[in-house]
Order: sequence, then structure tokens, then C-alpha cells
Amino acid sequence: MTTPPDAQRLVEQLMADPGSAESRALLEGLLNGRVSSLLERLRAVEAPRLLQVPAEVRGFRVRLDLHGAKPPVWRRLELPGDLDLPALHDVIQAAMGWYDCHLHRFRTGSEPRAPGFVTRFDVEEGEEGTLEDGVRLDQLVAQRGDQLWYEYDFGDGWEHRLIVEAVLDEPPGAPRCTGGRMACPPEDCGGVDSYQELAAWVRSGYDAAHLPAAFDGPAHAHAWLPDDWDPDAFDPAPVDLALAAAAAEPATVTAELASLAEELERHGSRQLREVLARPLSHGPTDVGDEQAARLTGTYRTFLDVIGDGVTLTAAGYLPPAVVEQLADRLGVSEWWLGRANREDMTFPVAHVRTAARALGLVSLRKGRLAPTAAARRLGADPQSLLRHVAGRLPLGTSDADRQAGWMALAVAGSGVPVGQWRGEITLLLYALGWRDGDDRVSPPPARSPTLDVLEHLAGGPGVRTHQVREVDPAVAATARAVTAPT
Repeated sequence: MTTPPDAQRLVEQLMADPGSAESRALLEGLLNGRVSSLLERLRAVEAPRLLQVPAEVRGFRVRLDLHGAKPPVWRRLELPGDLDLPALHDVIQAAMGWYDCHLHRFRTGSEPRAPGFVTRFDVEEGEEGTLEDGVRLDQLVAQRGDQLWYEYDFGDGWEHRLIVEAVLDEPPGAPRCTGGRMACPPEDCGGVDSYQELAAWVRSGYDAAHLPAAFDGPAHAHAWLPDDWDPDAFDPAPVDLALAAAAAEPATVTAELASLAEELERHGSRQLREVLARPLSHGPTDVGDEQAARLTGTYRTFLDVIGDGVTLTAAGYLPPAVVEQLADRLGVSEWWLGRANREDMTFPVAHVRTAARALGLVSLRKGRLAPTAAARRLGADPQSLLRHVAGRLPLGTSDADRQAGWMALAVAGSGVPVGQWRGEITLLLYALGWRDGDDRVSPPPARSPTLDVLEHLAGGPGVRTHQVREVDPAVAATARAVTAPT
């Protein structure tokens, strides 16, 4: 960092003869506020200079480089000049492949103290400066060779340089990607140097000799690395899809879910907004009779086996014969290792019982588990039963359960294949600030009472939902019915 000349001269004078009368006078002036604070001089940052908004909007062909990456990681983009910085942030995230779960900052130069912009979150945290909102791209670049810098994740320190390759008389109707090279580094991998080590290990065919020191062993590294990540892969088609999603408007949702999306945006993350902007998030909320019967099958089977009621064991569990019957009829026995006849040892059955009680389908009185009046009334009508289940979601009263539940509903309603639910939910919860309870650093688990219910609707405990690669339109419609404003 360069010391401002005036401050440097003061420091040199004080160090040359700290006991002189002149130096003592300078020190007295500093203490009494008659001389500007050296620290404030060092902290002073010049405000960025903005160009006049042009009379006509032009476009720019730019190259976006991940600074310091070797071989280069880059994208070529065509952008309208009236794109504002928050929207440009979304474009960079989508084009590179970041998850938008960390803070960012735009600067007009490569130096960390180059004139830059603050986000709304920065302002809430007490920082001062020029707010990025409302600042257009064409107020910062105007001709070939002009540059803009973007930093993402201040911990890993991912620096990006955007340089204008050409000015377009006709701006594109929306941002688009026309080329690029190399895959985006994995999120939270530690910065450029750690990424280079990780890429070298993958390129070596996972040779143990190249395993980065950050991992305990190959198994640890494989478990952490994103599925099928190839540092040398790049395909512009998924980038264009991501850019279209970033520009789309989110579906209108209930107030509690909308407030979580707004909270994330204030912190610089549009992840939830992008989930709610997916085409299927705007889809229908109706479910046909045949699909309603399929979706409620798990709970109708559970109520059928419970009958008029079951007396629990002295330890408070379902009797072994009932557990075994449920495991057989729900399909658990087909994949469960061991004999599925103890509730405390057969968690898929235990989860169904817990969910049924939370949904108000069974109640426990004096050691007896029995159907509620609502279950007796609705059990024979799948449509009514499905509406009852949906009306109870999300389950839970704690912030953790409710936020995890809303994230599960948003992801399921966006048409994501069932097997990808948990991965997306985890990323959203991480962005909201939740962490694993063991180390307070790792991403949190996706599981919640609401997710259990959605997985029961998507096939029940007889289906290994993490292996399902298809979208379930009926479950997605049910989730959207919950998130829709009333």
C-alpha cells in the first residue's frame, strides 16, 4: 500500500528527530486534532469518477478473466451498456459459475484501494462510499481497453478483470456468453493457489502424489470436490441458461419466503431469487386426482396400518409387528439392511411416524397412537388429505426448521430433480448464515421436517430419493401451492 506523500513526510520528520521542538509540536497537533489523523489519511479512498450517461445505449464485448489463474480462466460476454452494477454482479456470478454466497465489490482499478463501490450490505454495516445501486456499466467504461475490477469472496480473494474488447453500436437485448475457457474453481477452495493445486491433482488422474495438503486423504478430497468437476471443461450453453435465469423475475411468493429472499439480496446473494425465477417456479399449483393419490400414498398406508390406534411399547415405540408391517408396505424392507422391526433402528419408519404427528394426522394420548379426527375425515379423499398436508407446511417453530423448510419448498417448487434437492437446499442455508453444528464452518445439513414430508410425497421411504434424477411435477406443484401468497 502506498503512503500518501503528506503523511509520509510527517512520519519521516517525526522519526528523524522525535525529540525536537518541531516534532513535539507536530505530535501535539495530532493529539489535539489540529493536524489530520495519519490513520485517516491512510484510510482515505478516492470516490470513483462516473462518466456522463450516453444519449444512446451501446453495447460492449468484454473479456472477463479470473486474475492470476494459469491456464487462464475467462469468459467472453456481450453486455448492454445500461446494465447496472448489481445486475452486472449477477452476470459475473452466472458466467463464471460461482454460487453467490459471499460478499463482492467493484473497483475501477487493480489496486485494493482503487476507487470502488459499496453494496447495500456494506452501508448497513456502517461503511461509507459510493453505492453501486444505479451505477451503469457505460458510466465506467466507454471504449476499447477500458477496465473494471470485481472481487468476490474476500476470504478466498477471487479477483476478476473485465476489459472492453469492442464497443457495439447495437446493444444485445440481454447479456450473453460467446466464448470462454476452463471451469470455475470450486467455491470455498481457498483462492487461486489452492485452486491450482486442486486442478493439478484432478489433471494427474487423482494421483496421491499431487493431493493438496489441505485434505486428510483422497476420500476426503473426493467427498468435498463437486461431482464431475473438470478444471479444463467449458460449455457456453449452460452459461447462457444461467444468464437467462439471472435476468428473470422471481415468482410472487408468501411474505415469509419473500423476506428471506430480500435478506439474502441485502447481503449480496441472489441465490434464492434465482431459484424463484426459474420457469417452473411460475408453474401451476393444481394436482390431479391420480397424482394426489400417489403423493399421499405414504400417509394413507401409515394410517391404514395404525387403524383405530396402536398402543406403544413401554419405551414409547411402535410395536415390532407394526414396524415390520409398515416397512413391508412402504417398501423399506426392499433396501433396508437387517430386520426392519424396531422403530428406533429403522429410521425411515420413525420419520414417517414423526411427520404424521407433526402434520396432525395422529395424536398420542396415554401411550396410545391414534388417528386424529382430521385424519379420519380426510383419509379416504387423497385431494383433501393433500391439501391438509400442504396447509401444514413448512413444519417447525424454530428459525432453523422454518428457514430450512422454506428453502426445501422453494427448491422443490422450482422443478429441481428430487436427487438434487439436498445439495441446493444446503447452499441456500449456507447463504442465509447457517453452518454445521459440529465445526460452525461447514455447510449445514439440508434435512428438516418439511424436507421429510416432501420426500414422502415424492415416493416415500421405499424410494432412495437421493438417486432420483427426474423432476416430479406433482410434488413441484404442491410445493408451489404452499409458497404462493394467500
